[in-house]
Amino acid sequence: MFPLFDTGDETSAFDRDRLRDRLYSLASRRVYIGGSSWKYEGWLGQIYSPSRYQVRGRFSKKLFEETCLSEYATVFPAVCGDFAFYQFPTDAFWAKLFRQTPATFQFGFKIPEQITIETWPVHPRYGALAGRKNPDFLDAGMLEVSLLRALESYRAQTGVLIFEFGTQRGVELPKFTRSLDAFLDRLPAGWRFAVETRSAEFLRPMYFDCLRAHGVSHVFNAWARMPEIGDQMRMAGSQTAETLVARALLRRGRPYEEAVRDFAPYRQVQEVNEPVRKALRELIDVALVEGRPAFLFVNNRLEGNSPGTIVAITE
Repeated sequence: MFPLFDTGDETSAFDRDRLRDRLYSLASRRVYIGGSSWKYEGWLGQIYSPSRYQVRGRFSKKLFEETCLSEYATVFPAVCGDFAFYQFPTDAFWAKLFRQTPATFQFGFKIPEQITIETWPVHPRYGALAGRKNPDFLDAGMLEVSLLRALESYRAQTGVLIFEFGTQRGVELPKFTRSLDAFLDRLPAGWRFAVETRSAEFLRPMYFDCLRAHGVSHVFNAWARMPEIGDQMRMAGSQTAETLVARALLRRGRPYEEAVRDFAPYRQVQEVNEPVRKALRELIDVALVEGRPAFLFVNNRLEGNSPGTIVAITE
């Protein structure tokens, strides 16, 4: 095991180089493991060197957030860009993002919610849209014009594009599957797509068959109201495409807000989640033995510190 404690300086006992060698060795076999996002000050002294982000002798949050991806990419070969869920980024944003990483680095991006939300949630963040139907739900044309064209120049580094569908209250599986099938049928070829559902009742043959028909991966996800990843893996037909995709986000039964409250600022593992660790190890084994590409993304909210979780699952 790597010791996991933050000293706040370059003398941290976290063995960043050893983790880097391990992860890039796996990446050479098309198994890409990384965090969900990367701008975490709690990783200073572990993944990040504090001296890189000093301005006139003081830590600069602005410098850190604008440039730390470059240092992140010296350790991890991949990351999931959750930020894309909230907007269609500009061309200038994409250019700046990709400039910070080597050509071999792989991104997973969540598709903007403007494509995946049928009715806008009743939440202050949505303002006047709250509770209204979304006219752009599953609009393949908008996806291609507003996202895929912008990513075309970076296709080699776009490892997987993830459609996240939150809990679908009041939506029957046949209706959802018909809509999803028609949408996936309109998507352009040449991209790796994956679907993450957070409705446990949707994990049925009808859903898996829909994804398989289009070569789209089911995202094995650890989430508050979802079966454990290991249980999802044992469901008949759940491996719906050659590429394996997993997102380890939350302990089953734990609200997101509780994890943020208990774990921030994410300096160390605070609660070992052995069922998720075991399942992620199994996915890595499947990918290596069968020679399949895999993207595994681990969130700080799972155990308190995703670098520490990743150390554990790759030992």
